[in-house]
Amino acid sequence: MVAVTIGGHALPLVSPARVYLCGITPYDVTHLGHAATFVWADAATSVMRLAGVEVQVCRNVTDVDDVLTRAAAEGGSSYDELAVTQEYLFERDMAALRVRPPQFTPRARRHVHRVIELAAALLDTGHAYVRDGQVFFRGYPSVPGGSPAVPEQHGELTQRGEQAEPYDVAVWRRSDPGDGNPAWPSPWGPGRPGWHAECAAIAVSVLGPAVDLVAGGADLAFPHHAYQAALASAATGVRPFARARLSVGTVNIDGAKMAKSTGNLVLVGDLLKKHEPAAIRLMLLDRDWREDWDYRAIELTRAADRLERLYAAAGRPSTSSAKAAEALVDALCTELDTRRALDIAEESGGEAARLLLRTLALG
Repeated sequence: MVAVTIGGHALPLVSPARVYLCGITPYDVTHLGHAATFVWADAATSVMRLAGVEVQVCRNVTDVDDVLTRAAAEGGSSYDELAVTQEYLFERDMAALRVRPPQFTPRARRHVHRVIELAAALLDTGHAYVRDGQVFFRGYPSVPGGSPAVPEQHGELTQRGEQAEPYDVAVWRRSDPGDGNPAWPSPWGPGRPGWHAECAAIAVSVLGPAVDLVAGGADLAFPHHAYQAALASAATGVRPFARARLSVGTVNIDGAKMAKSTGNLVLVGDLLKKHEPAAIRLMLLDRDWREDWDYRAIELTRAADRLERLYAAAGRPSTSSAKAAEALVDALCTELDTRRALDIAEESGGEAARLLLRTLALG
């Protein structure tokens, strides 16, 4: 068995390796920034399997969220109807990009009772308090970086001043009559889960109090992943929540993060109409997973050319196939160094190239 190093953490893995992947909020179509996260997470789990372990992946669906509720209202539908439609389109794009379906796809609206249980546990341990029908988690000092300086740096933590401190976050949010938000009964009144609490409760209920890897976009590292970990650990007493993190770099257009708010989206569905899925996947993987990068159309042309060279290399014999394959596995297991692995496969050809194509789902 081979250890896999991710984000500076060497992970000697024991089956099943547990991976929590922050999934989509299904209110809009999938863009290239989303795809980068899920393709890289898929590659990471493939490398874990290459290292000889079974992997269990939990990829949640955030189908209880205010942005989803607003988008549904603007479109004249219910939040759950919009979520189902957008989730279908997302799954279609992921299948085209050869992303393996996760073992677990828990939806937030099916785990509201788990969030209520989490809130109760946090109140019992003194890590949370009730205010006006809402339950707030004490963010400081539980969260690394959770200090009085946080609100100036991360305005999304503030919630209309309803919490005692601006770096506290809602575990349970009040839903008032006529405000358009979904509501479930709770000991503190009708309401809905907070975003960070949804992920914490889902992860603990599906995978247990700790996981081997948390994966998601780099923009989720703080506050979302930091609060998810702090909430789970405060409720269970188990630390660390995650042994390693895969925080995938941001995809930009002309230096600006790809996002609906900036109108600079490159949609996966549009790319799939003109380009081979394997070329799109290779474009996303032929780089350091941690780096932010600018998408340009020439990137896809280069990826398609590289893919053809890899196919040609896989078809030729190699005199050093075993040694090259060993070097390739070492590259993949050391910080998911796909660039070095791709270079080895292209140069050596033969079984090394075929192994890489299989592992990275490029064949």
